[in-house]
Amino acid sequence: MRDNRNAAGIARRSFLRRSVGSASVVGMAGIAGCFGDSGGTNEDAPGADGEMIMKTASETTAAYSMSQVISSAVSQNSDVTVDARPSQGTNRNVSEVVQGKTEIAYIQNWTANKIRQGEKPFGDLDKQPYQVFHLYDLAWFLASANDGWTSVTDIESDSTVSPTPSGSGTAEMLTHALDFAVDDYERTSVSYGDQAGAMSEGRLDVGAATYVNLSIEPSWLQQMKSTTSLRVLDWPDNVVSELQDDPAIVVSDIDMSQFEDYAHTPDTLSTPTLAYNFIVREDHDYDTLYSFLETLWEQRKGLKEQTGLLAPLSEGNAWVKNTYTGIPFHPAAADFYQEKGIWSDKFERGKEQ
Repeated sequence: MRDNRNAAGIARRSFLRRSVGSASVVGMAGIAGCFGDSGGTNEDAPGADGEMIMKTASETTAAYSMSQVISSAVSQNSDVTVDARPSQGTNRNVSEVVQGKTEIAYIQNWTANKIRQGEKPFGDLDKQPYQVFHLYDLAWFLASANDGWTSVTDIESDSTVSPTPSGSGTAEMLTHALDFAVDDYERTSVSYGDQAGAMSEGRLDVGAATYVNLSIEPSWLQQMKSTTSLRVLDWPDNVVSELQDDPAIVVSDIDMSQFEDYAHTPDTLSTPTLAYNFIVREDHDYDTLYSFLETLWEQRKGLKEQTGLLAPLSEGNAWVKNTYTGIPFHPAAADFYQEKGIWSDKFERGKEQ
């Protein structure tokens, strides 16, 4: 196995307030080399003009389609204008929120804990991210159209593997997990929507896929199934044990009998999982964010009519599920959740700016 597998081995499982699935402030100069300079930051507080750019993931993802529904619901029913745009990954999301180029964006617990620990590239942030609300949990797994492949251990040194596109925090997590199972492979980067074509053309041996809230297949995964003989790759029991013992990994067990039309699946898939929450900059305008949350809350029952992926938000507690320790809630979010009766004393309220 590769020697770097424990490079990110900081206590991450305890970083979530609640476990994901069925298994168990720092101070931008230090990251300028990775993200570019901070010259795009406005002097005014983000959102002070009543406008919010929202970013999640690339345009072929379920997250982006969910953000479009959210932005429409808020923009059409309040004075707040939300513009949902595609993203280049959670690491970039952090950069743009801190620099004031994006008002609200999601990250996941892997990236969030790197912020909390001051790990690269988040070692010296000028502004602190504050939490807002939980969107969903994603169980990530690896899949292949190669005949006979059933396990990640089928990956060889000349196998082409895309553990999500380069630059995403998810890629870092899956690469870390792969280090427990394989010695080497050819790392490539293929967008979610292009994986099926790359597999059919023989350019990709293994791609990444996900189940939203451990049970829903995004459209690009359905496309992969319909155009290739897709095989879900299992993690061997000994590797699962190592993943469960590693504080950097959260593992969920998924009953695969709920899914159809795969060329192969294990009976139960034990695989790494991430929790995705939205953040804003600590000095985001209070009134704009409160109005955003208030409007989205009022529209929450109708969100699932637009997409079933947002159905969990119809239940109040889903908004504060799997929060991150060490990253405070924006005061507007904290006050809003206290008003709705879903605030917990375990949560941290950020300071007024």
